[in-house]
Amino acid sequence: MRLLHFADLHLGMENYGTLDTKLGYSTRVRDYLAAFDQVIDHAIEHQVDAVLFAGDAFKHRDPSPTIQREFAKRIRRLAAAEIPTVLLVGNHDLPSIDARATPMDIYATLDIPFIYVARDPDVLRLETRGGPLQVVTLPWLSRNRLLDPEQRRNPDPGAVSRAAAEATSLILSALVDQLDPEIPAVLLAHLSIEGARLGSEQSIMLGEDLVLDTDELRVRAFDYVALGHIHQHQLITARPPTVYAGSLERIDFGEEREDKGFVLVDIQPGPAGERRVEWTFQPVRSRPFVTLRIKAVHEDPMVDVEREIEQRAADLDGAIVRAFIAVPPEREELLRIDEVRRMLLQSGAAYVAKVVRDVDLQVRPRIELRDHETLDPVAALEKWLSLRDLTENQRRRILEAGKALIQAERDGE
Repeated sequence: MRLLHFADLHLGMENYGTLDTKLGYSTRVRDYLAAFDQVIDHAIEHQVDAVLFAGDAFKHRDPSPTIQREFAKRIRRLAAAEIPTVLLVGNHDLPSIDARATPMDIYATLDIPFIYVARDPDVLRLETRGGPLQVVTLPWLSRNRLLDPEQRRNPDPGAVSRAAAEATSLILSALVDQLDPEIPAVLLAHLSIEGARLGSEQSIMLGEDLVLDTDELRVRAFDYVALGHIHQHQLITARPPTVYAGSLERIDFGEEREDKGFVLVDIQPGPAGERRVEWTFQPVRSRPFVTLRIKAVHEDPMVDVEREIEQRAADLDGAIVRAFIAVPPEREELLRIDEVRRMLLQSGAAYVAKVVRDVDLQVRPRIELRDHETLDPVAALEKWLSLRDLTENQRRRILEAGKALIQAERDGE
């Protein structure tokens, strides 16, 4: 049985883009859709048995009709290929009031074949080409859903978090009790796990995160744990594989060095009735982000800028770029920002996020001495040492040497 696990599409993000009037949406939306298309193409071409989406389909809970249409086009392709697909609801998909629909509820309302919307914790039993599959769904759960008003009013934030974690663990325990041990089982969840490495998603997370550990998630009950919410692809535990797929596109420069993609999971029968699970990360072609740090030492700083851009032309092609240019203050006016932007775009950059003058003012620390210290060279030396980035041992040795020189000077007078 082969599964495809992806997460955190965040369709509708438009930062570092411009409006494409022919399509009716931002060039950055086009980037996200291109990455999404690679997921859909792979699922269909390689005939995976099921697709598991771990939440956050959209940038926010009210995507435009245009954005919803583009998402629906791609989900329709999975349905037409008869690939069972589970769409988990993430925190960015949730309405502000529980009674309101999520953008994905339309698929459940229309009863689209092979498409399952998971807004609540549940056990789904899917019939796939590779056999039956159990999927325990754990969408984003707010504290309002997990705790009663009295628990939420507790002034101790730690106690509230512990109560929410315990409530989530109890929900999962009840679902695990429903599993058939003879059938492969996967946990599909949108949440934060203790120890996971965070990145730029911290700036777009909504509300206060509930952080759980793997014991509270009952991970040992599953063959594979498919996670969403954290954008950096990473393995949390090896047995069973507990994996964040990561996002499909870079949100900003905080994710500049991160690979983006999805996860392929193979579950096969193993010895003694145990199942063997192998997984691989499949990168997608996503929009590169590139930071240039240029030190302009030439009399004309534009000479250094042009040379660096020419040397990095291959990296800049099709990239979203920012540049920090260190320049001495006396040549600051020779650095022409508009011309730097033009050179970057001519080199093939898709978008220039910023060009920043980093002027080296070489400000030296000032020593302020009180009246009784002005005639004491030892006090002046101590003050000077306090302003330097030195270890305690270095500071002590310099002070001792300084005192010796001062004393020798005094003895010679």
